[in-house]
Amino acid sequence: MEQVQDKKVYRVQGFTCASCAAQFEENVKKLPGVKDAKVNFGASKITVYGNPSIQDLEKAGAFENLKIYPENQEVRMEREPFWKRRETIQVGVSLVFLIVGWLMGESYGEKSIPSVVSYLLSMLIGGYALFRKGLLNLTRLQFDMYTLMTIAILGAAAIGEWGEGATVVILFAISEALETYSMDKARQSIRTLMDIAPKQALIRRGDKEIMVPVDEIQIGDIMIVKPGQKLAMDGVVVKGSSSINQAPITGESIPAAKNVGDEVYAGTLNEEGLLEVKVTKRVEDTTIAKIIHLVEEAQAERAPSQAFVDRFAKIYTPAILIAGFLVALVPPLLFQADWSDWIYRGLALLVVGCPCALVVSTPVSIVTAIGNAARNGVLIKGGIHLEEAGALSIIAFDKTGTLTRGVPVVTDFISLIPNKERELLGIAVSIEKNSQHPLASAILRKAEEESIPIQEVEDFSSLTGKGVQAKVNGVLYYIGSPGLFEELLPAGIPEETKKTIVDLQKQGKTVMVLGTKIEMLALIAVADEVRENSREVIQRLHELGIKKTVMLTGDNPATAEAIGKKLGIGEVQAELLPQDKLEFIKQLRSDGSKVAMVGDGVNDAPALATSTVGIAMGGAGTDTALETADIALMADDLKKLPFTIRLSRQALRIIKQNITFSLAIKAIALLLIVPGWLTLWMAIFADMGATLIVTLNGLRLLKVKE
Repeated sequence: MEQVQDKKVYRVQGFTCASCAAQFEENVKKLPGVKDAKVNFGASKITVYGNPSIQDLEKAGAFENLKIYPENQEVRMEREPFWKRRETIQVGVSLVFLIVGWLMGESYGEKSIPSVVSYLLSMLIGGYALFRKGLLNLTRLQFDMYTLMTIAILGAAAIGEWGEGATVVILFAISEALETYSMDKARQSIRTLMDIAPKQALIRRGDKEIMVPVDEIQIGDIMIVKPGQKLAMDGVVVKGSSSINQAPITGESIPAAKNVGDEVYAGTLNEEGLLEVKVTKRVEDTTIAKIIHLVEEAQAERAPSQAFVDRFAKIYTPAILIAGFLVALVPPLLFQADWSDWIYRGLALLVVGCPCALVVSTPVSIVTAIGNAARNGVLIKGGIHLEEAGALSIIAFDKTGTLTRGVPVVTDFISLIPNKERELLGIAVSIEKNSQHPLASAILRKAEEESIPIQEVEDFSSLTGKGVQAKVNGVLYYIGSPGLFEELLPAGIPEETKKTIVDLQKQGKTVMVLGTKIEMLALIAVADEVRENSREVIQRLHELGIKKTVMLTGDNPATAEAIGKKLGIGEVQAELLPQDKLEFIKQLRSDGSKVAMVGDGVNDAPALATSTVGIAMGGAGTDTALETADIALMADDLKKLPFTIRLSRQALRIIKQNITFSLAIKAIALLLIVPGWLTLWMAIFADMGATLIVTLNGLRLLKVKE
């Protein structure tokens, strides 16, 4: 408990690579008073358990010249133009000295003092940051890519290969700049989310309207939002009506109509009318703040492939160092080979063995994909869920509120007594106004549309699981399932009426009957309207290669089958309780299949938790969906599902491509060492080229659209 109380989160400016971030984490853990620390490289944050000062944290990151800020502090991380950055200037000056060294070598010979001095200056200026980290790591016996590069460059100078050593320094600096650029580009998608909500709002307090910073706005304050302005806080409309563009939250570009009583979100745009909004959440609890927090946490979650790469690199880097020494020492010592030649080959092995491309191959893809998803209204809560979604073969859907709208409507009102429709509908609505059943609301809406007056009723009571009864004008009426009237009527339901009921059920409708103890008066067919895009979504999922789609519902089999057939669902499971859905998901997973469950995140929570990937609908409207699901579709819109599957599959494909390519390029380069064909500059060029290719390949995920 004490650890949670001491938890503080800081933003970090200046991370250049994953290994530097890991080193910073280790340094912070060693600070006095720090119990634990965890760096989130993807979001450029560190969580510290303890009470170190910001100065102490910056000292721990001095080797990287890191700047530390409290998480909630408003910091404008202005990026200098590329050509003005210190690193760029250093590389430029280093390149000038490299060219001068080469010209001097051509004029006076490679080993001449002017040439060597020019190369030395090129190495010192361009490799200052590299040598500082590499030498520090050597003193601590920590072996990473900086250690490998430092040994290789110093070794090249020691055997007189000044020109190649200086070339390696410059190419490595360029490679570092590319890695920093790619991670900044990937993080940019989250920065854009951070900037969309205004930092102050017009608040009415008493009879005054004043501009108030969002940190000072309280729950219950009335926020005035004019047309064309963005909302600064979450709240409920108390006056006015308008259309709101909710794209930053839900990814939906079509504005949503908002009236009194409707929820609105920070960061969304008021397009038309003047609104007065009662603030319901503090700035740190708004939906957009939660999304940003969850996305940043998701970027810290290590995907299985990233965990593999990290484990591999821990063994791989020291192994390369040992192999380099063996290549340099064994042939000259045991076989009288040329020392200079084999030391050069050993140094080339260290350079080509540098794991830059491999280390960056996964995080850039994960961060880019999760950021792109968030901007399109899909919250993916970790790299592991991104990868799992890319491997799905079965998707199970809850019916109500997912494939359907979740709002029942009366589709048929069939009077069994001629010319009595309005009178019988009046009796039905008078009885059902007292009922809490979801189907009762459909009858109330139907009566409201047709302006049917409601009458007084007496002796209302519920018949659990069967229907309701009440007296209207002294007559006892019943509304309930056909089964209730099979019991009530002496002769049961007439065959012709039974046929009508079955026909309606086959169309996916739930049938209720209005009647008395002696006769049936009307049939009321109610249906939960299918979403207009559900069939298209199911079709697109099958086209994407999802092998099986399943609908899980508590409805009767006839209704469920009718809806399943209409939507093109592969399998329908009806009359299921929540625990039955849970067991069915377990059954689907029993053969090793990757199964997603799509539901509303509340009553489907057990099934969502049991599935490989739990996907919640309408995350913007419910905290439960954000908390329970692995993936939340922020809009109440299934169209986001095929996009999510496609993005996840593309991410999985790119991660595999990057890892395979990084290892393959190393293997090919290592083979070139045997005949002595691999030069130092070729080795670093191969490493830089691989880093550039895997980062650009990862950034392709920014282009995946709906």
